[in-house]
Amino acid sequence: MSSGTRWHGPAMARFWGFCWLVMGFWRAAFACPTSCKCSASRIWCSDPSPGIVAFPRLEANTADPENITEIYIANQKRLEVINEDDVEAYVGLKNLTIVDSGLKFVAHKAFLKNSNLQHINFTRNKLTRLSRKHFRHLDLSELILVGNPFTCSCDIMWIKTLQGTKSGPEAQDLYCLNESSKNIPLANLQIPNCGLPSANLAAPNLTVEEGKSITLSCSVAGDPVPNMYWDVGNLVSKHLNETSHTQGSLRITNISSDDSGKQISCVAENIVGEDQDSVNLTVHFAPTITFLESPTSDHHWCIPFTVKGNPKPALQWFYNGAILNESKYICTKIHVTNHTEYHGCLQLDNPTHMNNGDYTLIAKNEYGKDEKQISAHFMGWPGIDDGANPNYPDVIYEDYGTAANDIGDTTNRSNEIPSTDVADKAGREHLSVYAVVVIASVVGFCLLVMLFLLKLARHSKFGMKDFSWFGFGKVKSRQGVGPASVISNDDDSASPLHHISNGSNTPSSSEGGPDAVIIGMTKIPVIENPQYFGITNSQLKPDTWPRGSPKTA
Repeated sequence: MSSGTRWHGPAMARFWGFCWLVMGFWRAAFACPTSCKCSASRIWCSDPSPGIVAFPRLEANTADPENITEIYIANQKRLEVINEDDVEAYVGLKNLTIVDSGLKFVAHKAFLKNSNLQHINFTRNKLTRLSRKHFRHLDLSELILVGNPFTCSCDIMWIKTLQGTKSGPEAQDLYCLNESSKNIPLANLQIPNCGLPSANLAAPNLTVEEGKSITLSCSVAGDPVPNMYWDVGNLVSKHLNETSHTQGSLRITNISSDDSGKQISCVAENIVGEDQDSVNLTVHFAPTITFLESPTSDHHWCIPFTVKGNPKPALQWFYNGAILNESKYICTKIHVTNHTEYHGCLQLDNPTHMNNGDYTLIAKNEYGKDEKQISAHFMGWPGIDDGANPNYPDVIYEDYGTAANDIGDTTNRSNEIPSTDVADKAGREHLSVYAVVVIASVVGFCLLVMLFLLKLARHSKFGMKDFSWFGFGKVKSRQGVGPASVISNDDDSASPLHHISNGSNTPSSSEGGPDAVIIGMTKIPVIENPQYFGITNSQLKPDTWPRGSPKTA
């Protein structure tokens, strides 16, 4: 490529991407602490000389610590403490490894902002105690603590409890030093007055009506004495808690329907672990139609709606003021249920102009009801512009089967909405009737014309020549006299008797009798009906014609 050629499109994008990647590595390397190596997503410090004395931090304004996902530290004997603000900048951190180092203390809130942490490895350090409060908010899949000189006390009993649960780390050979500096397997450690706490929530019936108030009570126990607190999550309703040592209460006032289904927990916690007792809040309230829109077309036509209510409300549709009986062609479908919220649609299969009109949805339960209405236009009326909005006539339809509804079948069938399938069937039947009527009319007209022409021909006094345009001709020859001749309209070349051969190849005039018509090479006898042509027998005698001349009509 010549030096004057410019880069465009993908080539330029790849070039700038490479430049940013190189710059990212350069910035990370420039901000990296001494004795460490850094990349855009990783920091590793394994060089013991000169080593580090504090948790590694990237220099401000020279790197992006939120992109760091792994920190690996090894052989750093002078690293002893992790303070509360040492790790907070690495919000994207997932893996933290500190091995074969001098770590002795970890602050309680050291990992408060590192919610993405999944793997922690503190193998072969100098830890003598470690509180569970460091990790209780984390969803750890691995916590390795092998090779630390833990002191046998109640402070590390949570590690034993954690290993005994299915959600805890895999079994590790952990030991602690007793007062005689003897290693005791942590699995065999027994500490008097050191156990898990318990919580007991005394709750009345938590099914309440919207707007009411309720009070919950809880008691906790344990040794060491646990702390008690309430976990109400994102409770919307106004609430107030009171706690006195091992007893507590929670009062919720003016309960909102938005809190139905939410969990309320009483938690007891000490240094060994925690326990909690929970209840679910159920709120009863009147239905509310929060969403009702005009119909949309997908695989089927759908009038979408969203209804909230508890207990589950009964749904009833009305069409132009009359109850809509549902069937397999028009029915209500609930697609998504979210505790007390129902998302669905009134589904219509191939609706026509007969389904245009006003649709009203009524949602009802024992606490009240709500209703909303929309106007639906699926198709224009035949012969009317699709944008028009004619008055919808009342049409009487036979009931083709309906589905029962929750409110009860009190249908006024005189104004029932037609099934779309029935409407299509009726339309096809009407078209068939119209076609039959048109065909019958044409056939009848043709028959009348034919009868009229036959009657006119029967009573005509001019004979066949007046009807030569029908293709008729009159032929006769005298017996024994020359070839047969044609008596017809000379100008009517379309007559089937027009083409007569007088040549030598013509069949003998004696074949077929004296009166014959010659068509091509064939002589066809002709017997005339005098009454049909209005001619008497005396007019047809051969001796009345001049010899050698053709007969005339």
